Order: sequence, then C-alpha cells, then structure tokens
Amino acid sequence: MYENRSFSDKVWLVLKGLGMGAANKVPGVSGGVVAFVAGFYEEFIYSLQKVNKKAFKLFIDGRFKSFYRYTNGQFLSLLILGMVISYFSVSKLLDYLIVYYELFVWSAFFGMIIGSIYFIAKDFGDWNRKYVGYLLCGVAAGVAISFLEPAKENSNLLFVFFCGIISVSGMTLPGLSGSFILILLGNYVLLLVDSVNSLFDTFADVFQGDFNWIYNAERIELLKVLAVFSLGSLVGLVSLSHLLAYVLKRFKKATYAVIIGFIAGSLGVVWPWKEKKYELDAFGQIQFDANGREIIRGYNRFFPSEFNSETILAIVFIIVGVAIVLSLDWYDNHRKRHHG
Repeated sequence: MYENRSFSDKVWLVLKGLGMGAANKVPGVSGGVVAFVAGFYEEFIYSLQKVNKKAFKLFIDGRFKSFYRYTNGQFLSLLILGMVISYFSVSKLLDYLIVYYELFVWSAFFGMIIGSIYFIAKDFGDWNRKYVGYLLCGVAAGVAISFLEPAKENSNLLFVFFCGIISVSGMTLPGLSGSFILILLGNYVLLLVDSVNSLFDTFADVFQGDFNWIYNAERIELLKVLAVFSLGSLVGLVSLSHLLAYVLKRFKKATYAVIIGFIAGSLGVVWPWKEKKYELDAFGQIQFDANGREIIRGYNRFFPSEFNSETILAIVFIIVGVAIVLSLDWYDNHRKRHHG
C-alpha cells in the first residue's frame, strides 16, 4: 500500500518521528498534531490498526516478511526510530530549555499550535451548523481539560499501566497532550523524567561494564515502572487506533471539526505567560515530593503587564512557531508541484 519510499522520504519519516517524540514530551503539545501537520496522520492510524489478530498470527507463524508488509512495517519502524532518537536527544535538550528559557519555549509552541489550527482548518471545506457544533464541543472539552487540578504521584503498577493507555492518546488524538494528561494524573515526573533517566543511566552503566545497578532497589523499581508504562502505552496505542480508524472512515469531517476545536480549546495549556501554583502545607510552606521537587498544583495565567524586551522576544518566538508550521505547508506544496 505504501511501498517504494525514496531515501529522502525515509530520512523525512525519521525526522517526523523525531518531531513527534519531542512534542509528546512537552506538556500541552500533542504528537498527534505533528502527525496531522506533517501529513501522515491517517497513514499512522491505519498502520497501527493493522496490529491485530491477523498480524499476531503471521508473527507467531514466523512469516516475518508478510507481517512487516501487512503492518506497513517500514513506515512504523522509521517513525518509531525517530521517536526513540528524540527521547534521548531532543527531549533532553527540551528539558534544559524549559528550565532556563521557559517563556520562550512555551511561546514557540503556542505559535506552532496556532499555525497547526490554521493548517488543519484551511482544507476543511464548508462549515455548516452541524460541524460548528462539533467544533464547539471540541473547544469546550479542550478548555475543560486545561483547567483541571493535578493529582498526587502514584507508582502503583496497575495505575502506571492505566497511565500508559491514557498518555498515548497524545500520539493518536491531535490536541490532547499525553504529557499534560500525565501531569493531571500526577505521574509526569515519575514516568517521563525519573524512569526515562533511570533507563538512560542503566544503558550508560552497561556500556561501561558496570552492573552494580542490579542491586539498586530504587533503579530496579523505576525500570519496572517504565516497562509497565511502555506496555500500557502499546495496548493504548493499538486499541485507540482501531477506534479512531473506524471513526475516521465513517465520520471524517465531524472528527476533524472536533479535533480543530480541541486543539483551539487546549491553547490555554501552552499559554506562555503563567505562574506556577504550588501545593502548600498548613503553614503556607511549599510542599515537596519524594524526590525533593516542588509539587505544582496548577498555573495562574496572565497577560504581560509591560511591553519590555522579554515580552517582545516572546512574541517573536510565537511568530517563529507559526512560521515553522507554515513552512511545512509551503514545503509540502512545493514537493507536490515537483513530484506531481
């Protein structure tokens, strides 16, 4: 169905996976939006849908070539390769940038999401009353999720498995950020920072021939948590893609209307100007989690009160964010003209 990709197409797929992986790591940004804007959302959903009983049977029977072809394996493996590379490179850089240049990072992502709304909406066609209704439902759901209060951290393995199923929604549902959902569930730091870092440290130890980590109870616990989370993510990815493929086939325009509304409604999550609200004890002191980090309860969003150089730079980053998405559109049109 999607055979004969050129070398440059393969490189682009890895880069798209890189973008998707980076977006999934940032609270408020959805990897699904990257898939949508980069033009491979439907292929992604329909490929995941092929991970089913028939694929399982082909794999068990040892018919690996047929399994690879049936599941559009080249597409999925290149995309996943990009995500894995991103997890240990781009997302590490993003962690650093969010700590030291938080306002500008949020500004760039805010701009990219505005650009994405335009990108998805421009080819929608005619809006009638029904589709406007779907759009408003999407906006309402996005706004409602933006203002929910985060829960406490919970390392129970059953709950971690559930977090995996839920968080993967950010890859398959544009506008719904898996990272932000994990913040609401209280497990963002545990699952996307601590456990990923423990895997990174374990690889580094193994590479140096150091196996003392086997006796480190905390490391083993974090690796166990990551394994269960990954399994939950895989289950969520496959089951949700089956549901989405069904909905896309039958109600494509309605689904797109909800998605556009949802992305617009969730803009509040990535609003650049915000202050963290911390969990306080009875004496008004900031409370810390088990790892000594301040517990964030939510955000106070505001408009900048003065037009200083920082505000101007933030606005520039918003424009840059919009331009990045629109340049993807320009590149796509340019490629179609030259290959069509």
